[in-house]
Amino acid sequence: MASTWLKGLGGLAILGVAGFGAFLWITAPQRQDPSIWADLGDPDIAHGRDVFFAGGCTSCHAPAGATGDERLVLSGGAPIKSDFGTFHAPNISSDPNVGIGAWTLAEFGDAMTRGVGRDGEHLYPSFPYGSYARMTPKDVNDLYGFLKTLPASDKVAPAHELGFPFNQRIALGGWKFLYFTAAPRVELADASDMVKRGQYLVEGPGHCGECHTPRDALGGFKAGQWLAGGPNPEGEGTIPNITPGSKSIGSWSAGDIATYLESGFTPDFDSVGGTMVEVQKNMAQLPASEREAIAAYLKAVPAVQ
Repeated sequence: MASTWLKGLGGLAILGVAGFGAFLWITAPQRQDPSIWADLGDPDIAHGRDVFFAGGCTSCHAPAGATGDERLVLSGGAPIKSDFGTFHAPNISSDPNVGIGAWTLAEFGDAMTRGVGRDGEHLYPSFPYGSYARMTPKDVNDLYGFLKTLPASDKVAPAHELGFPFNQRIALGGWKFLYFTAAPRVELADASDMVKRGQYLVEGPGHCGECHTPRDALGGFKAGQWLAGGPNPEGEGTIPNITPGSKSIGSWSAGDIATYLESGFTPDFDSVGGTMVEVQKNMAQLPASEREAIAAYLKAVPAVQ
């Protein structure tokens, strides 16, 4: 009897080990095929600047309180508070030692679009690669070209402040298995070219849903709640609903939204506040056609109350 029990226990142990091994294999970091980043040619630096501001890189990677040209020194360190702990944005300046100046385009592209670090590790989704996954290789190439023109900084950003089990990167493979996708967030029938462009900007480099979409207990977006707003992870207040069903901006026209992104003023002549201040500063740097495309998309997405 004891022998049978031990054999059964041994069998369960083997199955457990095999299952864990399968989990590790399925959820291992996945790099892009190197051919994705080959033959893209010289980056378009001017366009890379637009991608840079669309992506809001300064909001997390510039020193806190930076103004003017200091906003282009991407030394990192800005705290990103969450229910899982506090993340600190890394140095992504052109410094070859503590920044990304020595990275290859493929390494940069895999970080941006697959959440895989230079050493093959999973990156935390506080870096919004779940949105950047929709970026085209050309935009990634142009962005990296622009980043390399910015000042280098040898400042080392603080380490993340995470307790167990969130400090175990191995679990991120499971998170990606559940939530990571490069598919569109919403399907829009008969969308115009302007709306499609807005969808790319909002769902991709603009990563608007990272703040404006509510999340479940594991940090994934709640189904059917795209851009519906939610609690402010930074503390007090809420992140507003920005769908046509919003009580705050649902009645705004596309022109109102585009003007707000350019000037920071609402149709009622109120001004932008909170963390949206930095976002609006970035949006103001974009061509007017890009802001108009974002506005057109926000008027086309499904309304959520």
